[in-house]
Amino acid sequence: MPSWEIADVKRMQPSAEVHNGGTPPPGATTPRPLSAVIITLNEERNIARCLESLRGVVDDIVVVDSGSVDRTEEICRSHGVNFIRQAWLGYSAQKNLANGHARHDWILSVDADEALSEGLRRSILGLKGEGAIRVCRFARLTNYCGHWVRHGGWYPDHKTRLFDRRTARWEGALHEELQGFSRSEVVLLEGDCLHYSYYTVEDHRRQADRFTTLAAEELFRRGRRAGVLRLHLGPVWKFILDYGLRLGFLDGSAGLRIASISAGATRMKYLKLEGLRRANPG
Repeated sequence: MPSWEIADVKRMQPSAEVHNGGTPPPGATTPRPLSAVIITLNEERNIARCLESLRGVVDDIVVVDSGSVDRTEEICRSHGVNFIRQAWLGYSAQKNLANGHARHDWILSVDADEALSEGLRRSILGLKGEGAIRVCRFARLTNYCGHWVRHGGWYPDHKTRLFDRRTARWEGALHEELQGFSRSEVVLLEGDCLHYSYYTVEDHRRQADRFTTLAAEELFRRGRRAGVLRLHLGPVWKFILDYGLRLGFLDGSAGLRIASISAGATRMKYLKLEGLRRANPG
């Protein structure tokens, strides 16, 4: 088992279309070339694992970096990727720009803290000869402080990440989503994308603080108000939903920490929204 693969929930047999490391059998459709696209900022802890998991699956890797001051660039260049520096434009704009630098129209979008499991690698290799398929999604399994989280709304956490850039593009300020296709077109692949999200609880708290700021700013731009119910009952409902109804308690102490921080983040988001409204009464 490769060093970067710790878990793989779904096991699938290799596709009949793939053998000898991904070469199609005689008479099969020529595999479509595939570009992997990644955006980074100070990802020296994760990027090597991500790049190694892509080896043998994609034909081109583009990394667009928004100002890393660690070893991210050095690691990327040692893997022979197309490394591009670009000041931060926002999630959707940064990803769309990165897609434009890819050599091929068929794009696999991955985050630096993700890696393809063996099952997902086989699925993608088997798909490369399927010319009619335009857009795919797959499950994402998250590692939280060393624990693989399978409940609380964190799994299967399907992500649409494999697409044709000629018809699909990213849209949205905070939670970017692919647009330009119908849901009926999306094919679900077997195998998991392994997400190494937080190494410590403090990492989670810092990310929650950052995301709640962005979420509050987006709500403010849309003219939304927090209100008493959202501010006081929203966090309670969030905890009940994630820890109870979505079975987060089955993930033990990790599930409890996740549900607690998520509930606190709900309150924090609305407090920040009210702060913005007070600072900008007009």
